[in-house]
Amino acid sequence: MKYYLVAGEASGDLHGANLMKALKGLDPLAEFRFFGGDLMKAEGGELVKHYADMAFMGFVEVAVNLRAILKNLKACKDDIAAYQPDVLVLIDFPGFNLKIAAYAKTIGLPVNYYISPKVWAWNQKRVLKIKKIVDHLFCILPFEVEFYKSWGMDVDYVGNPLLDAITAFTPNTAFLQQNNLSGKKIIALLPGSRKQEITYLLPDMIAVAEQFKDYQFVIAGAPSFKVDFYNQFLKDNSIPVIFNATYDLLTNAHAAIVASGTATLETALFNVPQVVVYKGNAVTIAIARVLVKIKFISLVNLIVDRGIVKELIQEDCNEQKIAAELGAIVNDGAYRVAMLNNYDALDERMGQPGASAATAGLIVKYASKK
Repeated sequence: MKYYLVAGEASGDLHGANLMKALKGLDPLAEFRFFGGDLMKAEGGELVKHYADMAFMGFVEVAVNLRAILKNLKACKDDIAAYQPDVLVLIDFPGFNLKIAAYAKTIGLPVNYYISPKVWAWNQKRVLKIKKIVDHLFCILPFEVEFYKSWGMDVDYVGNPLLDAITAFTPNTAFLQQNNLSGKKIIALLPGSRKQEITYLLPDMIAVAEQFKDYQFVIAGAPSFKVDFYNQFLKDNSIPVIFNATYDLLTNAHAAIVASGTATLETALFNVPQVVVYKGNAVTIAIARVLVKIKFISLVNLIVDRGIVKELIQEDCNEQKIAAELGAIVNDGAYRVAMLNNYDALDERMGQPGASAATAGLIVKYASKK
């Protein structure tokens, strides 16, 4: 069968790649065309547009880049029409992908949505629209099933694909030596994969490093950027930037400062104590605070429904408060152990690997019934 996948950010590229691998195992004749990234490209098929050209986040940022977004939407719709796939798989990225889903329904193409939109966070009535334009919705967070059920929508719970990625990961035993890292304990800096995230967060992360001279700070570089992009923030600071090795970095990290997003969950699953940070355009944050109806922003806290990692947002996301929380993590043994023990509750909620295989099996099953 011919598959068309749409992923618009780094996490979608990761999960899309693992899904493609699972689909190939079930469908040896699978052909792929996609919006995605380097990991999906490595699985074969045709990369139409890289997510680096698509990842705009926040109300103001979307408005400023509206022309580019509309251009990308048109290109995606036109390419789907020209390719005429048997199967459409939309991966997260709801601002873009729900519009593609609506278009797909107009041409009679069934919509598979992998990693359901987080409509439980704000404007929950969007579920009514999703019911109309999405044929098969695959959820990766355990509490989402009951949420959608409360709105009269049947969904498939497939487990979390991060468990697949982490299970498949083999640590590089020469990681420290190959990257000339000192014998000091490592603090991992994960400032995100979008330009605006990194621009807002990395300066404070670098400033914090100045207060912890006994530790080796290392930046996890996003694959869509070059080292020159990070150097503009580093200036004379000697913090190394390492690309395409985030899991190796977390394997060797003593603690981490992490941008809110998928990386917070990855960090916890690697059992690394962390402080979660987020900062954005002031207008965007103000609007979000009015609209968003959830207690936490990090996936770690959302899944266990309590604050097991500290979240520093906007005005609280500053050098002083980040340094204070990091200091507690590395210097207060009881505080550190408590966070690690709380990760056990997260592990229990997450379940077992197999999301990619489960989703692939359901996609093939539903496609065969067309």
